Amino acid sequence: MAFLLALALPGVALAEDGSSAAAPPPGHDDLEIAHQSWSFTPPFGTYDNAQLQRGFRVYKEVCSNCHSMRLLSYRNLGEPGGPEFSPKAVEVLAGQVQVTDGPNEKGEMFQRPARPSDRFRSPFANDQLARNANSGALPPDLSVIAKAREGGPDYIYALLTGYRQPPAGFEVAQGMHYNAAFSGHQVAMPPPLSDGVIAYTDGTKPTLDNYARDVSAYLMWAAEPKLEERHQTGARVMIFLIVFLVIMYLAKRTVWTRLHHRDATHAA
Repeated sequence: MAFLLALALPGVALAEDGSSAAAPPPGHDDLEIAHQSWSFTPPFGTYDNAQLQRGFRVYKEVCSNCHSMRLLSYRNLGEPGGPEFSPKAVEVLAGQVQVTDGPNEKGEMFQRPARPSDRFRSPFANDQLARNANSGALPPDLSVIAKAREGGPDYIYALLTGYRQPPAGFEVAQGMHYNAAFSGHQVAMPPPLSDGVIAYTDGTKPTLDNYARDVSAYLMWAAEPKLEERHQTGARVMIFLIVFLVIMYLAKRTVWTRLHHRDATHAA
């Protein structure tokens, strides 16, 4: 739920009734968005498959209650460079969700278990239902949110871990919550994550920090599923250019050495 305001409207805070209030002018905020260390940092970084699987679990159990990921299909969870769930696991994850299909032979729509080829199910049937359930605000789709927000995963991590008590003298409006990473430092939604809300099964400590880091990495993968492939291509191009530069340098030396020798011979 906290993503609703902070991701959808990074420069606007919403009141309880859904009305908007302008954030303070740029430069009046002291936003705390620190650069984090990520396994996928360019130029040679790669995704941590285990981290992406944990991040998907955080999204599935918390974020998906309000936010869609319409650009992803369940089969993407098993593709190389991503969470890389096994084909069987992908089928099980998809089968846990009921999707609308049809019409059948009677002309009626019906519910069935999702298949790997299906898109992620949205929590609401349409945008108006989503607005009605969230005081008039529309929860943003998270498919490419890590690319749509300045700072990407750093911003998402800072937002999720930025809830705290306001400093002395800072007045928080009724129904709002202080967040050090959000413009204006006030968001209407309470913190979505806290220690122990999701049980990890791989030995990772179930802490707020790990939840935020894992789901941030997962959302980065969702926005950049071909990142590893791009890094590999870039590395090959750089190697080619370096080898080409060396060859051209040696060729230049060979050619000009002969020319200098010929000129010296003629001069003699």
